[in-house]
Amino acid sequence: METFKTYDPEDFYDELIDENGMPRPEAQLLIDKIESLPEGDLAMRQKEAEALLLKMGITFNVYGRDEGTEKIFPFDLIPRIVSNADWQQIESGLKQRIHALNLFLQDIYNDKKILKDKVVPEDLVLSSKTYRKECEGFTPARGIWCHVTGTDLIRDRNGHFYVLEDNLRCPSGVSYVLENRQVLKRTFPQVFQASKVRPVDEYPGKLLEMLEFLAPDHVQSPTIGVLTPGIYNSAYFEHSFLSQQMGVELVEGQDLVVSDGFVHMLTTKGLKRIDVLYRRIDDDFIDPTVFRSDSMLGVKGLMEVYKSGRIVMANAPGTGIADDKVIYAYVPEIIKYYTGEDAILPNVPTYICGKDKDREYVLSHLDELVVKAANESGGYGMLIGPHATDAERASFAEKIKAEPRNYMAQPTIALSRVPTIVGDRIEGRHVDLRPYILYGKDIYVQPGGLTRVALTKGSLVVNSSQGGGSKDTWVV
Repeated sequence: METFKTYDPEDFYDELIDENGMPRPEAQLLIDKIESLPEGDLAMRQKEAEALLLKMGITFNVYGRDEGTEKIFPFDLIPRIVSNADWQQIESGLKQRIHALNLFLQDIYNDKKILKDKVVPEDLVLSSKTYRKECEGFTPARGIWCHVTGTDLIRDRNGHFYVLEDNLRCPSGVSYVLENRQVLKRTFPQVFQASKVRPVDEYPGKLLEMLEFLAPDHVQSPTIGVLTPGIYNSAYFEHSFLSQQMGVELVEGQDLVVSDGFVHMLTTKGLKRIDVLYRRIDDDFIDPTVFRSDSMLGVKGLMEVYKSGRIVMANAPGTGIADDKVIYAYVPEIIKYYTGEDAILPNVPTYICGKDKDREYVLSHLDELVVKAANESGGYGMLIGPHATDAERASFAEKIKAEPRNYMAQPTIALSRVPTIVGDRIEGRHVDLRPYILYGKDIYVQPGGLTRVALTKGSLVVNSSQGGGSKDTWVV
């Protein structure tokens, strides 16, 4: 296998190799190790890693594909390495952002001060599909709305970090972070030790601690459940993995029932009360009496028990409004409004199609921009202008004109790259980074997170549903 001797970072920021083709200081040990491997050894280790992941059952479901539902989540052996200085900026920036978004959620469902002060346009919030009128006047346990967040970060040509989007509903992927780390520790044990990589495996313990913290004070040992839509959900592996790691119940809607004002789990010994639900089901499906009446996944009466304070849900229903891709454009103002501080991690510049001037600009520059629908995720409902055909751009222009509120656009950013194994070569592939943040007694940011990699040459789409894969992320 050709190693780094012929590796070309091209005109991108490379996470391991600098612009002179030299290893960055934090990557030196790893690159020396890879360079010293005998011919064919790295490719063999990559195959062993894939076999190990398959044996561990690390798969995800792909909807609408013919070749079967379960696929191994593609994994690349060469890790992404984040320096301590970069990590400090990321960690403090994420803590600041999540704190402000939580204050925003509490405010818009109660006093609506930020709307009255016209910092965020009221119609933008109230017209969002993810704004839940059912949550108005409500304060969740401990005043926390967004307990688990996965925030997507990218790095540009100059090495600067930006927030690409916030995921505050049911962010997934953390199980891959934990499993990728297990594989890497076995593959490069000496390098791993010598690099002083910060651990990621305390996440399930931190998650459990946070869920226990939310339980009512009078409950001595709370019963906690992970609420999953079931085995056909693309993230089911993760739901079962986390419940097993925490030692809590994995439940589906059909396992739960509301009785005498509480939520109970059906067991062979009768009903057992549940105090905290870590839900992995969208708002729409959690309670057919309040949201979608055709939902078979939720629990009838769950919202009533929740609003009376007799069960806690993480994340709180209604958090989706804070990850609406149009509200995203206002997050720097939201941070300033509630904390008085400037955002430590900036947003990518954003055009809001609901604004006439922005919309005109977007429609006349579709060949340069990435356009996204406000409430889609997983790389769906999006146009990458420079890579689209004239027909695709024309069809997207019609969608924007028909529903301007629902779209925003951003310049195409040249994402940073990481060396990746491609057949018998090492080539650069574009990456993003999704760190996971837990909000309980305090805010915890898991060191590292999920580095998603676009495995197709030149592609900027990193989502697993669109053919992306992942790498281990080392914070040294």
